[in-house]
Amino acid sequence: MRRVIRWTDLQGVLRIGVELEQEGSFSPVQGTDDPLPVLRGGTFEVETDVVEATDPKTLAFPTDVMLRTPLDPPEVWCAGVTYRSNREAAPGDDAKPDVYDLVYAAERPELFLKDALSRRTVGPFEPIGIRGDSVWNVPEPEIGLVLGERGRILGYTIGNDVSSREIEGANPLYLSQAKVYAGACAIGPAVFVPESEPESFVIGMRILDEYGVVAYEGRTTTKEMVRSFSELVDWLLRDNPVPPGSVLLTGTGLVPPESFTLLPGHWVEIHVPEIGTLANPVVLAGDLVSGPDEGWY
Repeated sequence: MRRVIRWTDLQGVLRIGVELEQEGSFSPVQGTDDPLPVLRGGTFEVETDVVEATDPKTLAFPTDVMLRTPLDPPEVWCAGVTYRSNREAAPGDDAKPDVYDLVYAAERPELFLKDALSRRTVGPFEPIGIRGDSVWNVPEPEIGLVLGERGRILGYTIGNDVSSREIEGANPLYLSQAKVYAGACAIGPAVFVPESEPESFVIGMRILDEYGVVAYEGRTTTKEMVRSFSELVDWLLRDNPVPPGSVLLTGTGLVPPESFTLLPGHWVEIHVPEIGTLANPVVLAGDLVSGPDEGWY
């Protein structure tokens, strides 16, 4: 088993698929729509009919297969200031980055709760939100750790920790307002389950404007992280009852320049070769709250 996905078919039935042998070929799991038992390594039966990706590298599928979040994490946590580039990318004026410098050099990492019960987390092709009371909003592409009992890493996914750098930069005490709001998190398109712990991941991000023109493109690697995955998990679990199935986003090494901000109509693509491409359109977060009932409340 290499990757695990979830999708809904044209009848709205939620299914789980596992990539067993051929790349891009997913066998539906029988009898459950909960991926956790599969990710834990339990036994399961699959159907003979398979679902084929039209592009195994990005995990694009035919129109009758609508990808969903690969799981519904009970909690999503984030780590910050975990890459070398974060020291230059921290928001605020010349005085305020001292706060981030101190965290960067400290033993204790920055950890915060991004979402609970998946109320603010979306999947592939669903809209991510930006705050309407901020003029500087950015995506933050990250590797997400899917955690099992006692913090065991069950697999890896892509996460987008959408943030208002203006609000965070105004005062670090505004962090929760800069990070936690409707559509502020995306995960997917799959959970990658390697045979052994990977040495590193390459993360690429491309942002298209409303005309389909590339407005930003960048690339980084988790080799640039100053903290290990296991170290971040260890700190997260200290005196903290994190439920199985939760996701820990491990920080970003890609931040667009201050001259760039996300706008409604933009399109964000985050690609990790082992996992696929997480793609989302951008809308105002307020539209996700005040529009028709989309399950937020």
